[in-house]
Amino acid sequence: MSPRDTFLRELRGESIGTISEQTSSDELFQNEVLRPILKLQNDLFIASFINYIAKNKRDFYNLTIDKKLATIENVIQKDIKFRNALKGMIIAFFSIDEYALYIKNSSSLNKRMMGMLIERLKSQIQLFENNPI
Repeated sequence: MSPRDTFLRELRGESIGTISEQTSSDELFQNEVLRPILKLQNDLFIASFINYIAKNKRDFYNLTIDKKLATIENVIQKDIKFRNALKGMIIAFFSIDEYALYIKNSSSLNKRMMGMLIERLKSQIQLFENNPI
């Protein structure tokens, strides 16, 4: 294992979630790689979304909670440029071996990744209340 890979794994910390013999390879990747990275990068995701709101969705702060939640989901699903920036923030923390696994099943893992990120941002909606940069 390269020094970079060792550093990344130590920085991210332990797996998050239950792993058993019936765990699928995607779920294993999710719990061992994606969840720790999402946790580590949480503050950056929050700052990125606040910046996105400031530049692209100035009316966000006037929306109802339900519409704010829908906006979070819609932005991440529809704005390809922003979505790719978020993916880059995650992929940058993959080891070489993890990246090799990722590219074999990137479509399925991207869906998991973005779904988890959407839920993470939605669960922290209070951080987007009248908090323009």
